[in-house]
Amino acid sequence: MMMSMPVTSLAGGVVSSPLTNHSHDLASPATNHNHGFDLTPPTPTSPTSTFIRVKQEPASPTCSEPATPGPLAEDPDLISCSPSSQHEQSYQAADSTPSHASAKNFVPCKVCGDKASGYHYGVTSCEGCKGFFRRSIQKQIEYRCLRDGKCLVIRLNRNRCQYCRFKKCLAVGMSRDSVRYGRVPKRSREREGSDGRGGAGEGGDPQAAAAREVETQQLAIYDIILTISQAHHANCAYTEEKTRALVRKPILFNSNASEGSSDPEAATSTMDALEQQKIAMWQSLAVFMTPSIQRVVEFAKRVPGFTDLTQDDQLILIKLGFFELWLTQVSRMVSTLDNTLTFSDGSYLTRHQLELIFDQDFVSTLFNFAQTFNNLTLNDTELALFVGVVLLTADRPGLTDTKAIEQQQDKVLEALRVQVGRNHASETHLFPNIVMRLPELRQLGAQHHHHLNWFRANWARLKLPPLFAEIFDIPKCEEDLI
Repeated sequence: MMMSMPVTSLAGGVVSSPLTNHSHDLASPATNHNHGFDLTPPTPTSPTSTFIRVKQEPASPTCSEPATPGPLAEDPDLISCSPSSQHEQSYQAADSTPSHASAKNFVPCKVCGDKASGYHYGVTSCEGCKGFFRRSIQKQIEYRCLRDGKCLVIRLNRNRCQYCRFKKCLAVGMSRDSVRYGRVPKRSREREGSDGRGGAGEGGDPQAAAAREVETQQLAIYDIILTISQAHHANCAYTEEKTRALVRKPILFNSNASEGSSDPEAATSTMDALEQQKIAMWQSLAVFMTPSIQRVVEFAKRVPGFTDLTQDDQLILIKLGFFELWLTQVSRMVSTLDNTLTFSDGSYLTRHQLELIFDQDFVSTLFNFAQTFNNLTLNDTELALFVGVVLLTADRPGLTDTKAIEQQQDKVLEALRVQVGRNHASETHLFPNIVMRLPELRQLGAQHHHHLNWFRANWARLKLPPLFAEIFDIPKCEEDLI
């Protein structure tokens, strides 16, 4: 039987995609599936996110740039803007052209095109960009862009998007180490003046080439951090900001409900009554988990490298990893003080109710994991990178391009290491402790898969949201069993 359901895409539209029958084993490969969630690559949007630790500024005009940062640009205008990079140059020229008397002495800032005041942190730049870069490094500020990191940076609008301004500072060659350790030697300044590109020319100083390579790698890592952080804030309902003012309320339902039972006398025995209670509670859990499915899909589509995989591999990573991804995001909502699990709208299930749905051992393991994970006190960006690592697990059954997935996971793991080292420099054991949570989370996923077998066997008694049934391969009709 073919069923259709509306799925909200990243751009806010509604797509109707058929739900076909699947193999009812989470370990089975997802081949030739028509699934109920949209895996098409995201289009540029204007997420309603704000800057971290920085006040929100109006969005600036958009432009396009390479999705993956390459080597540091020899041209100061690394970020090419629509309709062409020449337009940005003309913007900068019109924005900062000096009078004819001083034209001979005018040297443009490589970041915004304003008049440069000197050689700062490795490049010629103005006082404004010099101070902005220094504050960003010294205060370790994390920025988020309202335009997917594609804003035009010129003098007239350089303050509109701190993310893109800082990204361009790095792109044109500003050095973090220069901020941390002091002035760049005069010899380096003379080298930039000789080749006009901020570094050694062909056959130049190998140390300068190595330094540029390091900056290139740092820029790539910074891009991963910011991209995944932005995707998390746009698509996760459990960020610090969104959960700060939640009003909590218990989930109310009839624990003795026998709806869906084919036998009216099924609830007369204690065993049947407990099963009906288990089903009713699990159906409630399904309703509250379902909104996270599409959010996880949209997050995954913005993780660097994910949409380059085949759709079958994308589908396997999402379906087999969804519970682990969801549990990681919702872990901060698990309270060991009052033994509850709270959802994004403030509704909560008690530990006892979760034990009726699963069992005491599984719930105890889940609460222990949440407590240990919460004790790491990760911020939203660090949590987002951890979720990205979990998503890109290369040993899920049925995957084909495991090497590409491992390579992408290594990049995200390195970005997490850099971010944790930046924010917790004195906590040298924090990153290893974070990595140690991965096998614990994987074990919880395996235990959850085992519990799903009971619900699959009792599918005829269940009334589940179609998307929830699909993500966990719960049959919805007789045809699904074929």
